[in-house]
Amino acid sequence: MPPQIKRLLPLFALFIGLFLLVRYLLIPESFGEYGHYRGNSIQENAAVPMHYAGRDACVECHDDMAADLAADAHAGIACESCHGPGLDHATYADSIGIAKPSGREFCGLCHSLNPARKTGVVKQVDLKDHNTDNDCIECHKAHKPWEMKDL
Repeated sequence: MPPQIKRLLPLFALFIGLFLLVRYLLIPESFGEYGHYRGNSIQENAAVPMHYAGRDACVECHDDMAADLAADAHAGIACESCHGPGLDHATYADSIGIAKPSGREFCGLCHSLNPARKTGVVKQVDLKDHNTDNDCIECHKAHKPWEMKDL
């Protein structure tokens, strides 16, 4: 065997040993327990407090709004996407309110003119030019935005 190989073999063995040691120290004990992820992550995620109630909880009390929304372009968007987390409101409706979004900036989060968005998917408006003196909900209905309010 050539002398270069004799010198490199212990070096390779050292690197492999270091790799296995570092791997042992860095990989959590529960890794691979239920597949290719940490088994403890299930309990850790279950311990995170919930904030969102889900659409079904909203519909229980607000079936009229849900009916309006079902026929709307926003039908696929969860209520809490606009109104914020609603678990506390769904649990204690008499004492805790829910956010009522308003303002051009809020609607502009999705509807402002953005060349990176696909046209025809989301209605885009140039907020600098479109009805600059009013908030969107002064003219448009919140759950049926294509319908104009009676002014």
